[in-house]
Amino acid sequence: MVSTRGGTPKILSDVRDIYRPEKGEGIHPREASRHHAQVAAPVLSKALKEAAVKIEDVDAVAFSQGPGLGPCLRVGAVVARSVSAYYKKPLIPVNHAVAHIELAAMLTGASDPLVLLVSGGHTVITAFTARRWRVFGETLDLTIGQMIDQFGRAAGYASPFGREFEALSNKSNVFLDLPYTVKGNDVSFSGLLTASKRLLAGGRSLEDVCFSLQETGFAMLAEVVERALAFTEKKEVLIAGGVAANLRLREMLSQICGVHGAKLLAVPREYSGDCGAQIAWNGLQAFEAGVRVDVEKSSVKQSWRLDQVDIAWRR
Repeated sequence: MVSTRGGTPKILSDVRDIYRPEKGEGIHPREASRHHAQVAAPVLSKALKEAAVKIEDVDAVAFSQGPGLGPCLRVGAVVARSVSAYYKKPLIPVNHAVAHIELAAMLTGASDPLVLLVSGGHTVITAFTARRWRVFGETLDLTIGQMIDQFGRAAGYASPFGREFEALSNKSNVFLDLPYTVKGNDVSFSGLLTASKRLLAGGRSLEDVCFSLQETGFAMLAEVVERALAFTEKKEVLIAGGVAANLRLREMLSQICGVHGAKLLAVPREYSGDCGAQIAWNGLQAFEAGVRVDVEKSSVKQSWRLDQVDIAWRR
């Protein structure tokens, strides 16, 4: 829950109950959606309690309309529609990727940044112009978060693997040659993942492969970010999404920003992953800009790109 009363954006509560798959397994959409359905009511009650507000005092109900896993999106949409209809509150559709960016911008004070959005669901370089977030580069296959999680599962870890991946990488400085695939301003991670799995299966240490995978994958991202930064001449680079928590990625981008006279801003680690605060904050921005959706038109969109969203709250 968020508020702008008093003129200052404020996160009132950010309650989470996260689905965790077994070690060596990925997120199963059906099982994740069952978890969401089971925890929705207690999470909502706790969020209201921590925010110290009553449901009658809420101005609007926001929900992630996409992109994402269909079964999980549908649970969130059903809960949001039910609360909206019963309490007669406006229903606000939110694009999950845009929400990552807008929460990061609010928390860091970024005003007109070049954005690197990196998570399990997104790998995209974008900047705002002409009422939309425009894409300057993106992955052609896996996202960087998917690559890290899939490698983690091959090594016997549960998803998400990001924190263990960074910790293991920090234990090595042995660089192994891996595929480096940059095409124009886009990147491709599938060959990098396959080669890393082969090295691990061939007996190379997990720490050495993690270090090499991290250095190679992040160098690819740094190259395309630098090219987009030189083209756009932005003075801010904002990192958002779950992978933004990785300190080595921040270090690489900080060096690039130094060369181009730009300032690096990174979403705080506690809000880098998926969270209710990002949906609530972007929902409030949209609500104040007059965005609404009728229940009949609120179907979820699993593949809703951020550059398909008209942004009514930015100029």
